[in-house]
Amino acid sequence: MQDVRCRPLVFLCEGIPEIDTILIILALICLIAVMEAASTPAVTCGVRKRATGIVGLNLLLDGGFPEGTLIMVHGTAVAGVDLAAQHFCNCSEDETGTYITPEEMIEEAGPQARMNPAILLEQMKGNRIVVDSLSAIIQQYGIEQTLFLLSLVKEEVKKNNANLMFIVYSGVHTPMEMTRVMRVADVVIEFKTQVQQSEIARTLAVQKIKGSAVPHRLLPFIITDHGIEAATTSRVV
Repeated sequence: MQDVRCRPLVFLCEGIPEIDTILIILALICLIAVMEAASTPAVTCGVRKRATGIVGLNLLLDGGFPEGTLIMVHGTAVAGVDLAAQHFCNCSEDETGTYITPEEMIEEAGPQARMNPAILLEQMKGNRIVVDSLSAIIQQYGIEQTLFLLSLVKEEVKKNNANLMFIVYSGVHTPMEMTRVMRVADVVIEFKTQVQQSEIARTLAVQKIKGSAVPHRLLPFIITDHGIEAATTSRVV
């Protein structure tokens, strides 16, 4: 029985020399490749990336977070930001990570103690560093001291090709404080929750990637016993 799947191509190429047929096929393949490339986010050549710990987010970011960057994740306390930070810190056996909880350090130092950036910098070791949360530092020491700390951290992270992820909780800070922190961050990701009928829909959105185009897509995810499970396909916004 004749394979009918070949009929459109055979019909197109009837009466055309074999070499021309090959050229036509190659041209069609190139056209398809160009169309696919145009529909996906651009990848900056030569930029090494570090896996996020969430498969769907890796796909959305074409591999992960650019090395040497500060990553801000923000959302409510039930949006999954802490789980995202844990995934990032612990996802690689080949890299060391540090999970810092400023609330504990503040409690040990006492409410009247002044912030000592050197102490926090000493804690920040490895390639995957998490601060959970930056909100505690802002509330205890103020936005100016916090931004000064981030400026010092940014230099160290870039020099060591590491990544630092810090959590900022929504609805806690003034809009100006949020804006100033976002300006310092290289990558900004918002975790959102929305009640739809009797279900809670969770999505994340990449709002900023320094030096790259931001994907205009929402990534749906769910929270399970194992943490965050994100979809491998995203939704256009």
